[in-house]
Amino acid sequence: MSDLPAAPAVLRPMTLEDVPQVQAIDQLSFSLPWPESSFKFELTENENSLCQVAVVDGRIAAMIVVWIIVDEAHVGTIATHPDFRGRGLARQLLAHTLLQAMPLGAALAMLEVRRGNTPAIHLYEAFGFEVCGERRHYYQDNGEDALLMTLPKLEKAHLQSFLPAHPDQA
Repeated sequence: MSDLPAAPAVLRPMTLEDVPQVQAIDQLSFSLPWPESSFKFELTENENSLCQVAVVDGRIAAMIVVWIIVDEAHVGTIATHPDFRGRGLARQLLAHTLLQAMPLGAALAMLEVRRGNTPAIHLYEAFGFEVCGERRHYYQDNGEDALLMTLPKLEKAHLQSFLPAHPDQA
């Protein structure tokens, strides 16, 4: 984690109006970004999708998409705009969204992450995610492996510990 203070953020559901900014963050963050239509699909057609954003000073600063699959919260994507990295926004957004997944039946969380994405791996490890497998040559752009990571038990108090103390910011 960074030494920068957590940015004061409003964490809220993603809307269709947010999609252009969300997709821009995705393009800035990943070599294989989702098309705009994928975010629109998650918002309008996938009833098992939780799409959230962190807003700082009126800008979308971070985004996350989580799918509820039976008892699993599967992190489909999460990213922070480069202007806001190192301020704890991804940490807050991940905790916030996993807390929202719990009443929907999620008991554990899973995700794939590029083997070389050390900052993301460190974030997930801070939550207690553990490597449980790998997908060889998963990423189409360069054949990089994906690590499968799992957080075997979602616990409310643990997840709340990643959020600011002020309820209006969580």
